[in-house]
Amino acid sequence: MGGTAPTAALAPRVLDEAAEWLMRLSDSAVTDDNRRACERWRQSHPDHARAWARAELLMNKLGGLPSALAMPSLARPAPSVRNGGRRAAVGRLAALLAAVPAGWLGWQGWQEASERGWTADHRTATGERRELRLADGTRLTLGTASAIDVRFDAAQRLVVLRAGEILVTTAPDTAATHRPFRVATGSGVMEALGTRFSVRAGEGRTDVTHIAVLEGAVRIAPRSAASRVLPAGQQASFTAGGIGAFTRADEADVAWAQGMLLADGMRLADFAAELSRYRPGALHCAGAIAGLRISGAFPVDDTDRVLRMLVSTYPVDAVSRLRGYWITLVPGGRNISGKG
Repeated sequence: MGGTAPTAALAPRVLDEAAEWLMRLSDSAVTDDNRRACERWRQSHPDHARAWARAELLMNKLGGLPSALAMPSLARPAPSVRNGGRRAAVGRLAALLAAVPAGWLGWQGWQEASERGWTADHRTATGERRELRLADGTRLTLGTASAIDVRFDAAQRLVVLRAGEILVTTAPDTAATHRPFRVATGSGVMEALGTRFSVRAGEGRTDVTHIAVLEGAVRIAPRSAASRVLPAGQQASFTAGGIGAFTRADEADVAWAQGMLLADGMRLADFAAELSRYRPGALHCAGAIAGLRISGAFPVDDTDRVLRMLVSTYPVDAVSRLRGYWITLVPGGRNISGKG
């Protein structure tokens, strides 16, 4: 399975070639011909396939190459300097591929993810977003307080969503087997049919998954019910036992990926619950104003600013306690008050 990599020694030449291909496919100028050539190389020898399995594992754990190992720019004017830097980068990457998986700690410092441990999922903190590029070119955006595992193997490309939400833009698989791209939650498995979609694991009720499809389609397979295909422009919630009604979805459903919370007549209680996902501590709404309807575009990267926007626009006060870690929205005037 995709959580492991072969540990037997590989020839330095093979590791150099794998490192070269990894850097080439990570470059923004990569072409379909490059991807096909890499696949031909991978299929040409079992050791090539083993080396590429290590490369995929590395890329998927990191969400892309660290900038210090990125391919030197082809626009640099001095070929000798450029080629020397490239050879050095390939050598460093090949050495690290040789250590996979035992050498994960050697990557500490290359990315912030190292602080969380190499055996951990990709994670984001409360209020944080993170963009990843997987080994196959698929792009992921992790929302606030999210965690995933990435498991690529010979049969499938699998992302396990442990918590939070992700926005997925799939890339075609270059492997000869054309492995399906799937996202799994506690509710079931979603298989992309050439698509862009978001998935959110339910808070509190962890058995509920919400999915919105922006492009293409996604086949939803609950753990204990028949599968259905969700087309572009539709969204649905499902549990292990079944799939709910399809309703309209649009780009507003993934505005979080751009740091925005869009509300169109949203109940204040629901708005507060959503905003609370982006700030530490607790955010509550008094029952007397729970049904107040909120509309607008709110920047979730600055939740204090959002609270000021609410207070200046609606008949609401934001009462702060415990140095801002406990906020209650109450009926009232136009100022954020501080108590305790």
